[in-house]
Order: sequence, then C-alpha cells, then structure tokens
Amino acid sequence: MTLRSSSGPLAIFDCDGTLVDSQADICAAMDAAFAAAGLAPPDRNATRRVVGLSLPEAMRRLRPDGTADDHAMLSQLYRDAFRERRMAGQVEEPLYDGIADLIAELTGAGWLLGVATGKSDRGLIHCLETHGLSGHFVTLQTADRHPSKPHPSMIEACLAATGAAASAAVMIGDTSFDMAMAVNAGVRALGVDWGYHHPRELTEAGAEAVAGSMAELRLLLKGME
Repeated sequence: MTLRSSSGPLAIFDCDGTLVDSQADICAAMDAAFAAAGLAPPDRNATRRVVGLSLPEAMRRLRPDGTADDHAMLSQLYRDAFRERRMAGQVEEPLYDGIADLIAELTGAGWLLGVATGKSDRGLIHCLETHGLSGHFVTLQTADRHPSKPHPSMIEACLAATGAAASAAVMIGDTSFDMAMAVNAGVRALGVDWGYHHPRELTEAGAEAVAGSMAELRLLLKGME
C-alpha cells in the first residue's frame, strides 16, 4: 500500500554507520554471542565489516566453517545479547554530529525519507525513538522482512510505500552493501566516509560520490532536488 504520493525526492538512509555510530554496541553483542556459543569472539574489525548484512549472512561470513544451524544459533544469541544490553540501558548508538539537523532540513525541504537497514524492526524503532527522529521517516525497511543487502528488496519496498520513482530516489550509506543494493534497485547511490567501509570500496560498489562530511552530504543532496 502506498503511504503517500511522492511530491519530492526520496532519500533512503542506512542506519548503523550512517545515522548512528553503533559499532561499540554491535561488537559487544557479537562478542557475547560467540562467547555464549563457546567460541572465540571474531576480530572486531571483522565484525565491523559485516555491519549492515542480515544476521545469518553476517554469521556466515564471520564463521564460514559453520553450518546453517550454527549461523541461526549465533544469530539468536546475538539478538539475545543486544536485547539484554538494551534492557540494561547499555546501548548508546549516538547520532553522528549533524545528522539530526540534516534530517530536519530535508523534511522541511519536501524530501520523503526512509530507512533501509540490517537492524530488526524493534532495534530500528528503538533507535529512532531514542533520538526523536521517528516522525521524519515515512517508510522503515529492516532485515526482519527482507533478504540481506545487497538484494534490492528494501529499496523496492521504500519506492512502493512512497510512490517515488527510482529516478527520484537516492540511497545513502556507509558500506559497499548499501551501494550495491542501490545499483541493484536502479536508484542513485551516495556514500559517507564516517562509517565502516573505506570510501574506495563504496566507489567500486557503485557510489557516484562519497561525502567526507555532513556539509558535503548536504550539498550533494541539494544538487538532487
């Protein structure tokens, strides 16, 4: 069902590494999940490299010698660990400086905003509510209801929900998975360099530009209005 007809361009944001810096929370939960399974925790850089993927795909990359059942078990242990941290008030996920202002500016300029993330529905809603951003986004797509990035399903759902044409949409993210997803969905791709993949990887995956600052991202988006 279409939520509204598109009267302006559509900006679809990744969450982890783009809107919020969640690497400390993700790494801590991943360490706890592997420990609960009796396994040595993965290198933290390896964990950061899989941020954005669905949990089963992330676990497959972190433990390539495991079975599908192993990956499913680790995925559930990760969910449990993250939920326990959230309930204990240990999850911070700070916004990157300038993101809140940018989101407000885009809304005021008539942009439609969405999120396409490897987070769960619960995790994304909690994150956006914590930072007071929920009211700015008209479509939220998560790993709970879609194949892992770089499959285009999440972006396609954002387009369908808003009525926006692919030619009027842009995906903004910090990983090669985000850029490849945008290419697969036929929308424009903008990278940001404050997340978890190197800018070169973003360009190689299809980013037409990589913003090195919030001011630069603002200018790139303004050029698309």
